[in-house]
Amino acid sequence: MNINHILEMIHSGEGINIEFKESKGRLNKDVFHSVCAFLNRSGGHLFLGVKDDGTIVGISEDAVGKIKKDFVTSINNPLKISPSFYLTVEEIRVEHKIILYIFVPESSQVHRCNGRIYDRNEDGDLDITDNTTLVYGLYMRKQSTHTENRIFPFAEMEDLEKSIFTKVKKLAENQKPNHPWSLMDDFELLKSAGLYLKDPNTGKEGITLGGILIFGKEELIHAALPHHKTDAILRKENLDRYDDRDDIRANLIQSFERLMQFIAKHLNDKFYLEGDQRISLRDKIFREAISNLLIHREFANPFPAKLIIEKDRVYIENSNKSHGNGIIDPENFSPFPKNPTIAKLFKEIGWVEELGSGVRNIYKYSKIYSGADPVFIEGDVFKTIIPLVSEVSDHASDHASDQVSDQADEKINELLIYCITPRSREEIQQFMNYKHRAYFRSKILAPLIKGGLLKLTIPDKPTSPNQKYYSKNR
Repeated sequence: MNINHILEMIHSGEGINIEFKESKGRLNKDVFHSVCAFLNRSGGHLFLGVKDDGTIVGISEDAVGKIKKDFVTSINNPLKISPSFYLTVEEIRVEHKIILYIFVPESSQVHRCNGRIYDRNEDGDLDITDNTTLVYGLYMRKQSTHTENRIFPFAEMEDLEKSIFTKVKKLAENQKPNHPWSLMDDFELLKSAGLYLKDPNTGKEGITLGGILIFGKEELIHAALPHHKTDAILRKENLDRYDDRDDIRANLIQSFERLMQFIAKHLNDKFYLEGDQRISLRDKIFREAISNLLIHREFANPFPAKLIIEKDRVYIENSNKSHGNGIIDPENFSPFPKNPTIAKLFKEIGWVEELGSGVRNIYKYSKIYSGADPVFIEGDVFKTIIPLVSEVSDHASDHASDQVSDQADEKINELLIYCITPRSREEIQQFMNYKHRAYFRSKILAPLIKGGLLKLTIPDKPTSPNQKYYSKNR
């Protein structure tokens, strides 16, 4: 935090989003009343080492460490603040004195301090627990506010990734030729997507948190949401730590791509004929699971999103504004949009389908992929458990389910008949309906050659541009 900005806030005095606590040698007992009130209202700035009149008295140097430790310990204690909410304490030296600064964001949930509900007004912290009207209004306010719509007037177009706008336009165009976004400049797209808004209450306008999360550079994302991250972990051998990890703090578009790459790196695939279309079961399942992880998160909650690959399952969890509790029945549930604007953009670029389809698709394809049902658990932390079997995780290409194997064998037999006449790599790839050449070479063509099912017309020059391939039935 900039020191000049700190002094400016202190000099402006206490108000609805600024609170001073002297706390020279120990924490004031009512510190957490203010934390609770800020969480429940619109967030705020808490200064320890400052008197009510704005006089900077500082924290005793020998007490700084203990006060910081006591604060962090208490804030993570659900008996003190419920639901618990992680906050950090920043140590700042002002006028040769040490003060402690805590930024408290607005929460999407209603919080209690020692079992009591506090709200904030210009006069300070109000205990509204016994006022049913005020409590009801607080809950209604929380339920009607989507975190993604929070406006950040300080964010500018230069803080956004130009390349992400280009990618979004291209993906939208692929889904719908002549998509209106393809003809817009970046700012027009932002407004069209509902990611640049004007607050009707304050009159402030600017890029929303959703816009920052989708298009923002990492520096901007960190400034707007310091706790934002998604943790991808492989934990099969080293169960105490991890075998591989990707700590992702990028925008949601880049996060999606990196998570898909992590899945592709560590889980083998199964191919499945759906009608006359050959689809990747791995991609079908995890495109949905990763999209759900990213777009249905309660971003105001600092709980880090996780995707963990274990030997027998993939375990996914993210913070959630819960509208139920317990295991979800995919055949009988009512989905609730957590971040409808972000979800809409993902739909426009073809990364998700309709609301609720993700759970149903994961359920459908997981049965084929591993032979077992996934589990979805609704709560303050939303959990998705996708089962794996050894055949899937370690030998997927060699050990498919009966259904998949039969279908794959049928397609291979068609290919072998097709290759009685020697065919080029390009012809075979087109026949098998694969778009990516490198993947086709390594995952399809090479195994068929290695297994003796296809032979080379020029065996002594395998990379020859005139190379063709023929089946052993020739």
